Amino acid sequence: MRAPIGHFDTAAPAPDRLDELPGPVADAVRHWSGSVPVGRIVHVDTDPAWADTAVFVEHYGRELLEQSANCVVVAGKRGGGTTLAACVVLSATRVDVNGVVRRRLGARKASFAPMDLAVGETGMEYGGITPIGLPSSWPVLVDAAVVDLPYVLVGSGRRRGKLLVPGKAFAELPGAAVIEGLGLPVA
Repeated sequence: MRAPIGHFDTAAPAPDRLDELPGPVADAVRHWSGSVPVGRIVHVDTDPAWADTAVFVEHYGRELLEQSANCVVVAGKRGGGTTLAACVVLSATRVDVNGVVRRRLGARKASFAPMDLAVGETGMEYGGITPIGLPSSWPVLVDAAVVDLPYVLVGSGRRRGKLLVPGKAFAELPGAAVIEGLGLPVA
């Protein structure tokens, strides 16, 4: 199969590559529902040594810089409670943690979740966290620009491999809310 975006040696529908996905992501693919057929989600094999964005796009296709998204875990705190959420924004932007996210979570303070907490709660590898397969109780905040793209490159739950996902599928994830202005331009 040829990947819909980028230049990858190995690409296959995600349901055919469940063995390459961590448990929570594989389970989400197995039980996929929504208007986007699960077979349109594509797993591509990538070398973790090329995970840095600049090196990644140089190797797999410069156009991916405009067609990739980051999924970051954020912790919102209010009183003694903490709410974990995922934020999905285009890679060329940064998450508005102290504005949009904090207000959306009703938190007094919001910050990126510590690595050990993010990894422990998601069952995924740091640097590969994806919004597919997150705990169902989490809000998944998705920048509207992500949903507008035909395909988006995002983590697969592991540092090796990525998923190519039709943008509109992000709006249908459990707990998803599409938000204008979640991703801010990088200064």
